[in-house]
Amino acid sequence: MDDVTAAETLIQCLDLTSLNDNDTTESIIELCRRAQTPYGNVAAVCVYPRFVNLAKEHLRHTDIKVATVINFPEGSLDLEKTQSSVTTAVINGADEIDLVFPYKEFLAGQKTECGIFIKKVKEHLGKKTLLKVILETGELSHTSVIAEATRLCIQNGADFIKTSTGKTKVSATPEAANIILETIASGRKNAGFKASGGIRTIDDAKKYLVLAVAVMGGKWLTPKNFRIGASSLLDNLIKVINRGY
Repeated sequence: MDDVTAAETLIQCLDLTSLNDNDTTESIIELCRRAQTPYGNVAAVCVYPRFVNLAKEHLRHTDIKVATVINFPEGSLDLEKTQSSVTTAVINGADEIDLVFPYKEFLAGQKTECGIFIKKVKEHLGKKTLLKVILETGELSHTSVIAEATRLCIQNGADFIKTSTGKTKVSATPEAANIILETIASGRKNAGFKASGGIRTIDDAKKYLVLAVAVMGGKWLTPKNFRIGASSLLDNLIKVINRGY
């Protein structure tokens, strides 16, 4: 795939993200403006819960989804708190929930509890709202652990498996992406894949495009199945398209 075609595809599959401590009303409005590019709209904007209503208002005449992060970035096993946060986010207009998996408890052996946690959150959300579970793969240490966590989340209702919060030392890696994609491909239940954390250029992002096509096939490469979460990638993609190669 040439860079221009890749850039056009990536824009359509992009979750344009702003999760900064200094986010403001003005910066989120600007994010929503940037999400509507001359080369098509991004798939979603991803913002902190306090900005969901604002983003929804500024994107109401578009097909761009509003995503927000819950249980972020710590990934606790507090179901009551998580369900309350999810309820508020959905009332405010969130179309998609990016939920941090309780990876510390998973690593400590509380695997059954983690599965129940994901199942209960998905049941609470219902079918209409997309649940993207963030594994925090940089903390899971081994491909077999990533595969096990992926299976657990899919079996309990996750619609997407996402690599990282972007808040730890190690974020998305092609190695982690590959094992997630292979696990999705080998399972009985369909799920999407989202790479996020440290993806800033088309060269970074194309690694995940190539992997997705290799494992899942070219027809799978749509926003319904494949996302890239990034804050600074969009400008680079637009530059590549404008340059024409």
